[in-house]
Amino acid sequence: MSEPFLKWAGGKRWIVSHHERIFPLVFGRYVEPFLGSGAVFFHLKPQRAILSDSNPDLINAYRALRSHPDQIHRLLVAYQKRHTSKFYYRWRGRRPKNTIHQAARFLYLNRVCWNGLYRVNLKGEFNVPLGTKTAVAFPQGYLRSISRRLYRARILRSDFEDVIDKTGAGDFVYVDPPYTVMHNNNNFLKYNDVLFSWEDQKRLAGSVGRASKRGALILISNANHRSVRQLYRGFGTVEVLRRASVLAGDTTARQQTAEIAFRNYLV
Repeated sequence: MSEPFLKWAGGKRWIVSHHERIFPLVFGRYVEPFLGSGAVFFHLKPQRAILSDSNPDLINAYRALRSHPDQIHRLLVAYQKRHTSKFYYRWRGRRPKNTIHQAARFLYLNRVCWNGLYRVNLKGEFNVPLGTKTAVAFPQGYLRSISRRLYRARILRSDFEDVIDKTGAGDFVYVDPPYTVMHNNNNFLKYNDVLFSWEDQKRLAGSVGRASKRGALILISNANHRSVRQLYRGFGTVEVLRRASVLAGDTTARQQTAEIAFRNYLV
């Protein structure tokens, strides 16, 4: 099993499918400070990992799923039976107090909302409309297999710099931040409730530079933009990775786009 359980804007299924060669063959601990759907983690299946993100709903879902996959599965089966537009918007507006119910709600919304997008307003309220997908429950045993894969991972809600600053020689750090560019003039910003600013990008570049000096293996995927290239100038190997954009609502409007990868190791 190598498929992530979440759909996620900016997710990296396409990288593991088409650019597997860019990952190191040998490493110790795997560290991912911008977790999202965790596509690279599930693909590499590391024995040891630190998985981190600043999104509290996301981290709660991972933690609850690691510990309570069967309970979450049963809730999603129940949601499947009741799924309608009315049910979706009612549950979108609720906030369960129980962490297992919070995780099940998070997965339900992710499964059936528009394009699997995570977006909240300034009050922290999820506000993505209902999409066209109707499958809510996962196949029997699937979430349990995800739980087993997460069992040995440390799952943290943390700022990226705190996590990266604790890495060292032999760690493989995969860095996939929100794609902010200088002057914040990229469209991806509209999908973030707390904007990842250009100052954050510079702070990130500093933290991965320090980790690289400590001997960590670093792979960064980012926007293919001159400001990003300038920010990481001199940081190892640079490679343009091409993919099809998946955020357009009309599939005929989806065009080939390019992202950029920086790594400090040979493949």
